[in-house]
Amino acid sequence: MYRSIPSVGLIRGAYQEQKEKRKAFLERLFDRSRLALRGWKNRPELLQGFVESVNAISEEFHAKSDAGLRGHAAELRALLRSREMDPEVVARSFALIREVATRTVHQRHYDVQLIGGWILLGGMIAEMETGEGKTLTATLAAATTALAGAPVHVITVNDYLAQRDAEWMGPIYEALGLSVGVIVHGMQAEERKQAYSCDVTYCTNKELAFDYLRDRITLRGNPSQLHLQLEGLAANDHNRSSLLLLRGLHFCIVDEADSVLVDEARTPLVISSSRSGESEKEMYETGLEMARQLVLGRHFRIIRAERRIEITSSGRGKLQELGRSRGKIWTRRQLRNDLVHNALSALHLFTRDQHYLVRDDKVQIIDEYTGRLMPDRSWEEGLHQMIEVKEGCALTAQSRTLARISYQRFFRRYLRLSGMTGTAREVSGELGNIYDLAVVRVPTNRPLGRVQHPDRVLRNKEEKWQTVVERIREVHVSGRPVLVGTRSVEDSEILSSLLSEAGLEHQVLNARQDEEEAETIAQSGMAGQITVATNMAGRGTDIRLEDGVAELGGLHVIATERHDARRIDRQLFGRCGRQGDPGSFEAIVSLEDEIIETQGGRLSRLLIRGIEQGHEIPGPLLNEVLFRHAQKNAERKFARARADLLRMDEHLDSTLAFSGVPE
Repeated sequence: MYRSIPSVGLIRGAYQEQKEKRKAFLERLFDRSRLALRGWKNRPELLQGFVESVNAISEEFHAKSDAGLRGHAAELRALLRSREMDPEVVARSFALIREVATRTVHQRHYDVQLIGGWILLGGMIAEMETGEGKTLTATLAAATTALAGAPVHVITVNDYLAQRDAEWMGPIYEALGLSVGVIVHGMQAEERKQAYSCDVTYCTNKELAFDYLRDRITLRGNPSQLHLQLEGLAANDHNRSSLLLLRGLHFCIVDEADSVLVDEARTPLVISSSRSGESEKEMYETGLEMARQLVLGRHFRIIRAERRIEITSSGRGKLQELGRSRGKIWTRRQLRNDLVHNALSALHLFTRDQHYLVRDDKVQIIDEYTGRLMPDRSWEEGLHQMIEVKEGCALTAQSRTLARISYQRFFRRYLRLSGMTGTAREVSGELGNIYDLAVVRVPTNRPLGRVQHPDRVLRNKEEKWQTVVERIREVHVSGRPVLVGTRSVEDSEILSSLLSEAGLEHQVLNARQDEEEAETIAQSGMAGQITVATNMAGRGTDIRLEDGVAELGGLHVIATERHDARRIDRQLFGRCGRQGDPGSFEAIVSLEDEIIETQGGRLSRLLIRGIEQGHEIPGPLLNEVLFRHAQKNAERKFARARADLLRMDEHLDSTLAFSGVPE
């Protein structure tokens, strides 16, 4: 019933990766059909035979000593390499890993986690509910592949989780005779190289992708595998093989796959060299001064749905007039318009405490999907410097691009790619089209005990915040913990201020408290605890209910705004009712929320006008029609942006390859 899973081989001295191929329409159509069939053949109900095989073998391993298990791990190495990971051998591997996990980290894989491990090993996306143990599930596929001799990269969304998971799961790998490495920000090249030389390496997508780009810079000229193997034989510490950080792109497991492969795929990864920007400060200041003299509606328009500025013909004439008295550089039309366009974007599209923070005299970008700070990221083409001048910060150096790649093209280069997340179904089509990944839903170990309350739609933000505070007080009095999700740092601090005025003690988790994230989220299940969090909301961190809290009804989650992607809402609501625990959730939103203003379109204007004229529109209808409409608009827009980025990246790659400069 189960086909063998093709092995991910390792050629010594070679830098292995998948060669990209542009597919014709009919090929893409065939791939979609093949992926659908692949997902159908790996449905959980069809994998029960495999699970039963693992359970039967587990009895055999349970009677073995620790030394006996280590001996069997050595035997499995040879079997996995010679028999191309057929189901019988994989079942033995999973049973061994399960027994080792039980003895070392005192956690035994559930049957549904065995299904998740099979899906990962087969190069698919396992959609598992939050709290179902994705970290432990990943060890099945990672250790099996590592025993077969291929390097494994396990991707997490931040350094804390990479470090935590490597230390937490490390004893399992070590008991199997496998080495474990971890990559975190700030490590030196030699440390990174050593970590990547391990059998299993835990790291973030950002650190991994940038290390790959550094390797691409080292490999300028696209040397063949034979060249690299020959260089590796040379007794020379300065050959290219000795300078590489990675051993290639063999097998990758992406945790929170929708966040990494979809949400973050709108921004290209760029390695740059710096050039001094202090002499340009006056130019940015002049650009801001000119931008402030332009009138909205006459000289420029803001297209909020697409988050861009459009300078009108009247505005271009005004800029020409303003430029005459400001020196020769301002008479150059293209440069002048680009600078003022950046200045207008900095003034009207990028808001402090929503899109960025100012910390230690530096502008630090906030990831709009996770709420986390990205201190080593900057906006391109002078926009970052324009925002620094706007905020009165020290000007950083502008940069020159040395190498760039999109996440789409980077992850497609793995010989085998897989992932796991609780929220993949909405983007299953994109994951299939872009990454050739089928999505398979894994059942929960216990029935879900999560209760949904009706949404409440208020007329304005003031009414919304008042309702949220009263709802928090109501749930808090019962002794239940409350987790409140906000969209921005600014909103989290507005709510925090209102809660303080109401005498409700609480904790705030936003980009300002990023370092305390795990500890704060872990305490969110304590009786009477109130936690206010931005979108980060502890992805990857368990919320365990304190004794007695389950009897009160468990954790209650409140969303104070709908996100651009429905998946992010589901991720927040998934913080409650984990592993069969009771819990509940609701959304309390307003007609003045950002998503309605930017994505609502004509429908939102008609509905709001009707409400203002006294027409009663039920809250559930408003939610289903208006908010879902706005979210679908946003999802379509961002999907187009990701597709445009991929097309541009492929075009740049073709252009640079033609000129002899890769990436």
